[in-house]
Amino acid sequence: MHRKIIAPSVLAASLLLVIPASAADFTPGAPGIGDPYYPASGNGGYDVSHYDLRLTYQPKTDLLEGTATLLATTQQDLSRFNLDFGLAVSEVRVNGTKASFAKSGSHELEVTPAAPLPKGRAITVVVKYAGKPFELKVDGWTAWQRTPDGGVAAQEPDSAVWWFPSNDHPLDKATYDVTVKVPDGTQTVSNGVLQSQSSKLGWTTYHWRSNKPQASYLTTLAVGKFDITTDKTASGLPILNAYSKDLGDNDGAARASVERTKDVAEWLESVFGSYPFNALGGYVPNVPTHFALETQTRPFYSPAQFAGGANVSVVVHELAHQWYGDSVSVKGWKDIWDNEGFASYAQWLWSEKEGEGTAQELADWVYAQHPADDPFWKVKPGDPGPDDQFDGAVYDRGALAIQALRNTVGDASFFKILKGWPAEHAYGNAAVGDFVKYAEKVSGKPLAELFDTWLYQPSKPSASAATKAKVAPRAGLAASPSAPSAAPVEPKSWKKITESHAAHGGH
Repeated sequence: MHRKIIAPSVLAASLLLVIPASAADFTPGAPGIGDPYYPASGNGGYDVSHYDLRLTYQPKTDLLEGTATLLATTQQDLSRFNLDFGLAVSEVRVNGTKASFAKSGSHELEVTPAAPLPKGRAITVVVKYAGKPFELKVDGWTAWQRTPDGGVAAQEPDSAVWWFPSNDHPLDKATYDVTVKVPDGTQTVSNGVLQSQSSKLGWTTYHWRSNKPQASYLTTLAVGKFDITTDKTASGLPILNAYSKDLGDNDGAARASVERTKDVAEWLESVFGSYPFNALGGYVPNVPTHFALETQTRPFYSPAQFAGGANVSVVVHELAHQWYGDSVSVKGWKDIWDNEGFASYAQWLWSEKEGEGTAQELADWVYAQHPADDPFWKVKPGDPGPDDQFDGAVYDRGALAIQALRNTVGDASFFKILKGWPAEHAYGNAAVGDFVKYAEKVSGKPLAELFDTWLYQPSKPSASAATKAKVAPRAGLAASPSAPSAAPVEPKSWKKITESHAAHGGH
């Protein structure tokens, strides 16, 4: 991005500020937060603490009108900063004063405040905008899905660009108030707790609140006509599940799965510790996609996830993310194993609990079914690259690495690690390397070689490495012509687990 020359009027205004920096010290914030997988994602120079979104949506036309208020703090002396956003903007104000703005790239909104902003200053940014999200294409695609009665924002690694301006990267998490006005008879679903619902002059307004730090891609919105079920956990947390009224043949299986949210979450607390947020639930809109997503407090599920019947395993996966991925988020998208490996392993533990195959049996199966020349082993879950970020190996080889860890450190240390990690990094961000160091600290064992073998080498771990990690220890025998076959038997749970492998869309 080119650097703009500060206009004389802005220079004059900056001289009036009693600050130690000179006008020359004020520089634009970076147009990306520094993630090598997605260089345009996020922005530099500021940190957002809260989003207040006031939206009006017309399902028939897909017209979305909004006013977004961002509370942020500057992290450098800023002459200009960027927001990630794609819809048409009519006005931007910074600290109440109109700011100039311009579009650049595929989704950059460049904001130049009337006066430069010193480092460490609390700022308020208000953006007024309107547009049709489904018509917005970024690099040829859209994260906004149209439904027969509305629209849905749910996608990874980004979806905010299509419906609100943000610092669109997990490194900058914030709390949210999402208020949406829709025609009477239409409902909205978003994250957190429904604070209020009121109707006036043919429109109904819903106000949702998420009171814990939340990544922008985990912020969701669905507008349509839903059947809603509600409940509470033993500790009083509200549970809200929503189902489009036109799910057809998938309706029963979807409900039979998502209605297990409460007991799945209670079981996950026994594995990962106390649930970290203020609400539970899930929603199934009438969309043609096949993926699910761990949108915070209220996971999104495509109806196709239930085309083969009830699939509680995918609910386990998305709820496990509330600890691994939502509360503890990636530092960079290369750290995706911190999310997907553990959500997949939660499915293995659920299988073990349900008597449909132990985690060990699942690990043996994964190791044995992929020969050494299978491209599966070329993907490195610890740093898969943007093209393979959501490859099946990140899920399956990622979970296999966790079983290798379990076998190496023993169950006592292993389950202490599983609970301690989300407590240690609650509401923050962490890298794969941070987890390795934490596991070493808790277990008292050197683990760098283990993780290098199972997460970073673009090849199948040798039979000796598998034997050392107690994963498919008979694999070497199976390769000998004189030895009997030692091929593991497919666990009963495997089919449902693989049905959820497309759990995240990506792009």
